[in-house]
Amino acid sequence: MASVQVPWIVFAFSIVIVMVSFVSVFFPSLLLASNTVIIPGIDPITPDPYEIGPWASYIIISCVITLGLLYLYIKKKLPSPIHNILKRLYSLEVSKKKATGIIIILLAIYAIGTAGELQQEEDYNDYTKVKERLDVWSIDQIPNSFEPHVRYFILASSMDIFGSYKIAPYLASIALLAMTYLLASQITQNRFAGIISTILLMQSSVFLTYDTTVSYTNFWVLFYVTSLYMVSRFWPLSPVSYLVSLPAKALTAAFLPMSIYFILRSQTPARQRGITAGITAGIIIIVGIMAATGADPTSGGEANIERFDAKEFWAGFASFSYQLRFDGIIMLFCIPLIVGLFIASKNGIKHADSMMVLIAGIMLIAPLLTGFTNQTNQPYRFVPLAVFFAIGVGVLFSRVRGAEMSR
Repeated sequence: MASVQVPWIVFAFSIVIVMVSFVSVFFPSLLLASNTVIIPGIDPITPDPYEIGPWASYIIISCVITLGLLYLYIKKKLPSPIHNILKRLYSLEVSKKKATGIIIILLAIYAIGTAGELQQEEDYNDYTKVKERLDVWSIDQIPNSFEPHVRYFILASSMDIFGSYKIAPYLASIALLAMTYLLASQITQNRFAGIISTILLMQSSVFLTYDTTVSYTNFWVLFYVTSLYMVSRFWPLSPVSYLVSLPAKALTAAFLPMSIYFILRSQTPARQRGITAGITAGIIIIVGIMAATGADPTSGGEANIERFDAKEFWAGFASFSYQLRFDGIIMLFCIPLIVGLFIASKNGIKHADSMMVLIAGIMLIAPLLTGFTNQTNQPYRFVPLAVFFAIGVGVLFSRVRGAEMSR
């Protein structure tokens, strides 16, 4: 009975978070309607809370068409040629040799197309601060402060080895694309699903914006995604990879509930799942205690806990609408994807519910961060959302069902 209720509970949580996030996409000023915009020399302006956003009509059309086709497909009311094409698409698989070749070609296209950015100087405000910190950083400082030392170490090593800070973030982004393929292929047992997920991440605006930046590196995302991949591949390394992600970016500590859920739903023996989940949770608790009783947790730009601010909480939800406004595929298909993952989860597709939790969890972290800490939400924190959206689409092509997961 409990297993039957899980898809509904996860769907209810996920769709609520996603729909609240999309409120500001449909009505950009609604969640912040009380905010008055003050510009020197101009009369104060209070935005119309019911002004329609530019994406609203496109999203409605996308949802109607996509969900309509999905309904007709499930009810087998599509014309036979279209139904058969979609059925073949969902059952499509490629050989390991062909999949490896395709992924190598995709990574080469990305690497060549992005290489030009390595010669460009960054114009982010934080770039100067990062460079100044790296100029005086050394390994000896690791025990003395709670900072992103893994990030500093990798960037410093990049300068020592390659003569540029940007090479390491560039290589990490290539590795993140490869890891997206591996994780999607692993949890779906479908290499075609992994290829689709990789292509979707490659075109993501938020990923491409921060793929070679020194100010906002993808190291933390790579280590976290690797920790999920290792759950079933080689479970002892999963907590290790998660541990390494913390000093790359402490925000991954907030991913603990999502990690625990993913682990418990994985295709591993129950005892192994329990050990992995326990070690992972223990790491977060120990690191949290060390941060609270030892080094200053605010050093290195990390969050400082404050009293709850409702205004900033809703501002965190509203940030989704403008920080992902250039990610058209996520905007158009995020809601249909959640519905599709729910149907897949009800049909026993492995990790469909995990992807719902990961997508909704990333969206929820933004308002929690702004509502309870002194941090402002930054677009680069949505890179994991682009990754899990891409893998979520891949899960719809999954060959692995819940019955296999419990064996």
